[in-house]
Amino acid sequence: MLRWGILSTGTIAKKFAQALNAMQGEAVFQGIASRDPAKAQDFATQYKANAAFGSYAEMAAAKEIDAIYIATPNKFHYENAMLCLEGGKHVLCEKPFTTNAQDARKLYAAAKAKNLLIMDGLWTIHLPMYKKIRQLIAENAIGEVTHIRAEYGFAPTGARKDFKLDSTMGGGSLLDVGIYNIGFAAMVLGLTPSSIQAHLNIGKHGTDELAAAILTYPNGTTASLVSAIGTKMPQEATIFGTQGRIHLPNYQSATYIIVHPNEGEPVEYNMPFHINGFEYQIREFDNCVSKGLTESRQLTQEFSIGVIKILDGIRKAGGLRFSFES
Repeated sequence: MLRWGILSTGTIAKKFAQALNAMQGEAVFQGIASRDPAKAQDFATQYKANAAFGSYAEMAAAKEIDAIYIATPNKFHYENAMLCLEGGKHVLCEKPFTTNAQDARKLYAAAKAKNLLIMDGLWTIHLPMYKKIRQLIAENAIGEVTHIRAEYGFAPTGARKDFKLDSTMGGGSLLDVGIYNIGFAAMVLGLTPSSIQAHLNIGKHGTDELAAAILTYPNGTTASLVSAIGTKMPQEATIFGTQGRIHLPNYQSATYIIVHPNEGEPVEYNMPFHINGFEYQIREFDNCVSKGLTESRQLTQEFSIGVIKILDGIRKAGGLRFSFES
């Protein structure tokens, strides 16, 4: 049973902590780290961590920690993950794994050299419903896949919106929620689109407030992907095929889908989460560590880097560069 540490105290860290607390007998919430000791202590008290650390380096060096979940802003994923690997810790890094494919390759290489597990935190890939969708496609439930559509937009306000769009943090809709679109498309259509077309609405913060991309694959299939910060959109996705379609009313938290065959009645599938959805990636991570693996077989290095490469391609096509990039 792994003793987990969480690095940073933001919203996503709270969701991860809630999952750990509910996984009695499967995982231990050993510690929380913040650069503000008071925040770490408050988080530890609220979410029942065994220890609070006043710095990231302190947690990375702590012998009582086996694995660390990186929950910092996008820009810092690479350096924080590398710090934890150098401290001998297994690492689960929140999506986007890194802000570019080059840094992703370096992290996987470092983990392998140290015989440690590192895993991308694109948690949706581990959901039971995604496995069911892959099965339905393999069974030809909707015929040959021809097109995918996915969108995700939300409208934060005030300081939260400014933070989400902050170029110095690697902000913008594409890395925040658009990566879910990319991961979904990659799961169904693969990692190697032959062309990427994109239009990004770059706002006053220097990042994309809306990103619209069309991916075309060598066999002619396409994916239409839209993400937004500042515009509310349903988290919907549809997989279209020659003999029907699969509709996901909420593809990010996928517990319910409807299969619409061209001929016949719709078929519904419902697979509720045990906790909040994060439990599936935590269980996969634990399973990989117990087997001595340095990468997940469900979310491989190839998949992780492939998704980041598509993200890089969309950014290039849309003209998005962060303030910290040379």
